[in-house]
Amino acid sequence: MWGVLLGALLFVAALVGFVWFFIGPQSFRWRSIMGEPHYPEGYKIRGIDISHYQGNICWEELRNASMNADPVTFVFIKATEGVSVIDNNFNENFYRARQNDFVRGAYHFFSTDVSAERQAKHFLHQVHLEPGDLPPVLDVEDKGKLSKQELQQRVKKWLDIVGEAYGVKPIIYTGYKFKLSYLSSPIFDDYPYWIAHYYVDKLQYRGKWAFWQHTDRGQLQGIKGHVDCNIFNGSREELMELTLKEQPVP
Repeated sequence: MWGVLLGALLFVAALVGFVWFFIGPQSFRWRSIMGEPHYPEGYKIRGIDISHYQGNICWEELRNASMNADPVTFVFIKATEGVSVIDNNFNENFYRARQNDFVRGAYHFFSTDVSAERQAKHFLHQVHLEPGDLPPVLDVEDKGKLSKQELQQRVKKWLDIVGEAYGVKPIIYTGYKFKLSYLSSPIFDDYPYWIAHYYVDKLQYRGKWAFWQHTDRGQLQGIKGHVDCNIFNGSREELMELTLKEQPVP
């Protein structure tokens, strides 16, 4: 009898939890599915990351866009991928971001099946960061057929080459669970982290982090469709301290 009652109670609790998280009108996931963006409270320095998927952006309108009444301060822009891909809209987006007074950055999407050194050289050939820009970013989301150790070695290789070229520590972008599973190594402790973690009111990562990508369903004037939205973990002054200070030597 008690076993049946306990089972029934557990079932009801699980059902309530499922409804709250997945179906309830106030749940993060439901808001995302319905297209209602959620911008976590308690942060003031907000930004977005874009690629050709956002199409043609109206930068004049984006200058006046806001999240929780906070303006868009920074923009990360996809630049390259692998050893040959260049985002179709990179040059236009990179130029227009600076022209419209956004703090801008550029990222490379890491491929696990080609040389890290060639990928670093491809990024450096295509991207020319300037003083006031954010450090270069390496986007790592997949380990492919590599072992954990092989992945870490290749990631570190890219970071070393690009970091030396610009004289800064590049930013590592990755997902919350991927970071814990594959990139939690002392060799990365000195790098700024940009963590993707959706459908939560607070980033659960307990280590140091610089940026949090909290949704891929943001909606802002000037951009058709959805856009990734981010938070900087600090003040505007601290954001500017992170930017490049000198023109790198070729």
